[in-house]
Amino acid sequence: MTSLHILDHSVPVVSGYSFRSLSIVQFQARLGLRPVVLTSPKHGGDSDGSETIEGLPYYRTGRAGGRVPVLRELRQMLRMASRIATVARVEGASLLHAHSPVLNGVPALWVGRRLGLPVVYEARGLWEDAAVDHGTTREGSVRYRLSRALEGWVFRKADGVVTICEGMRQDFIRRGVPPDRVVVVPNGVDVESFHPRARNENLARNLGLDGGPVFGFIGSFYRYEGLRFLAEAVPAIRRTLPKARFLLVGGGQEEPALRAMTADFGDAVIFAGRVPHQHIREFYSVIDVFVCPRRRMRLTELVTPLKPLEAMAMAVPVLASDVGGHAELIRHGETGLLFPAESMEGLVAAAVRLGSDVALGRRLGDSARAYVTRERTWARLVARYPDLYAALRSERRT
Repeated sequence: MTSLHILDHSVPVVSGYSFRSLSIVQFQARLGLRPVVLTSPKHGGDSDGSETIEGLPYYRTGRAGGRVPVLRELRQMLRMASRIATVARVEGASLLHAHSPVLNGVPALWVGRRLGLPVVYEARGLWEDAAVDHGTTREGSVRYRLSRALEGWVFRKADGVVTICEGMRQDFIRRGVPPDRVVVVPNGVDVESFHPRARNENLARNLGLDGGPVFGFIGSFYRYEGLRFLAEAVPAIRRTLPKARFLLVGGGQEEPALRAMTADFGDAVIFAGRVPHQHIREFYSVIDVFVCPRRRMRLTELVTPLKPLEAMAMAVPVLASDVGGHAELIRHGETGLLFPAESMEGLVAAAVRLGSDVALGRRLGDSARAYVTRERTWARLVARYPDLYAALRSERRT
């Protein structure tokens, strides 16, 4: 069976979205499916093209052009519809699997109906709420309501809907999607790649991590991640743990503000920049506590992140705010520690506790690794797709 995956962007672009997509198609191929990837104009590039990545075909879509809001998005969707139809025919697609945002979902539905192919729509996040956090729109605006309404329409019209966590599933059901049509395929980890490893002493030395506990974050520096809140906590944590270091790996819109906030902190905060994914495990190896201080908002209450699972797979203890997306992943006191979101007192107390108690960190890390190995491997999770695909194709034939 050939599944055509329609993506916003993919590797080699570095993002959690890219790596979830990569894991899905890699493990589908291991299961005997034939995944094909098509990316939108937002992946970058002036013209259509194709390439092979790790033995799988990747088709690219050139920029659609246009600057006028709404007309620009309509132009992109029309461009995508043409490209989806072409690739589906060339590759003999059995099914269209569109991944959020809705700019992929709408053209996939157009083409699916025209070619008689079932359409799966997979939503990994709430893009309208992310746009609010990024400052590109505001909640309740015309753009916000239009995006939300259009995505709700795609949810209801798609033959099957996939999402990454129970919080999002319940949100979709409230929007009118029948419960039996929403399948949860959570974020996972390749536990053969992400596993406990010895500390990379050369890297630690080069970064100036010289003996104190290392609190680390790896990912995109978005406002909802709460990194400014973490930066504000640094002086209080270091009053008890004076050798503590804070390692921030990645980049994004918050980086200038974070650098300004921590300019007077001396060597307490280290910005490592963006790191190629093949080297990211070395950075996990020098982190003693992985910190996820997400702010409380609709997006973080409903959506589960990917990076904590990588840390958990490597037996690195996780300290996270108690927003819904974290609480769905982490059992407090068993597979990590949760603190009240946006509570400075709670963050500092939990950080000092975990940074001081090596035995506690080891116990939480080991339990987290066992949990991920038991329930969150990509091999186990991706195995949910073939049954969904087969059921939808059977329904379409009847």
